[in-house]
Amino acid sequence: MGDNLLSVRSLSKRFGAVEASKDFSLDVARGELHALIGPNGAGKTTVLNQLSGELTPDNGHIYFDGRPITRLRVHRRARMGLARSYQITSVFNQLTVRENLSLAIQAHNGHSFRFWRRAGDDPVIRGAIGPAMERVGLEDRGDVPAANLSHGERRQLEVGMALAGHPKMLLLDEPYAGMGPGGAVELTKLIQRLKSEITILLVEHDMGAVFTLADRITVLVYGQAIASGTPEEIRCNAAVRQAYLGDEDDARGNSAC
Repeated sequence: MGDNLLSVRSLSKRFGAVEASKDFSLDVARGELHALIGPNGAGKTTVLNQLSGELTPDNGHIYFDGRPITRLRVHRRARMGLARSYQITSVFNQLTVRENLSLAIQAHNGHSFRFWRRAGDDPVIRGAIGPAMERVGLEDRGDVPAANLSHGERRQLEVGMALAGHPKMLLLDEPYAGMGPGGAVELTKLIQRLKSEITILLVEHDMGAVFTLADRITVLVYGQAIASGTPEEIRCNAAVRQAYLGDEDDARGNSAC
């Protein structure tokens, strides 16, 4: 597995007659941003659910940081350094940015059973909140309830909560979904900053973001990886163009192959 942080071998998952994952293999090198793309129904979220531990594969193996994790539960994987954000933003809308991050930091620091003490009163947590907000570009929004944030800012907050445990790898599930142009620009800037700090597996439909951010790309069709390579290799791959990119890319006059 060399210097790969995540390695997947022959992963299979079936739901009745549907093979959501079919002999799927993937390598994500330490420090890279690897994008997983494919049309709707290709099985991308099913793959993420198996990687994070929310689904158990029928067959195959998953290795993280050199250790087998195929049967480990979600919390065990999180403790090993595997974090995830979701397609549907999941934050506490009634709490402020500061309070959301405080709870995330509290949970990862093992203070979750101090029932009668506010998370923000803990000096360790209080000292970590400022850097956590600054890391995701929300340092000026600390006292704003999450419900009053823009969609893009809620995405930034969710990423900040996922980063609270200082993970080795972050799984991002369609972070650009529902994003306006301004929010997309800010999110791209955030992910570009994070690229230098953490390994990322990005599942995304926004091809502009994918080809801007990714070091390597794997294309999934009907649960099967049909190609993996650099953005240029993927753009010029005949099978990928036929299955996914071709018509859209040619229509925009972006073909350079």
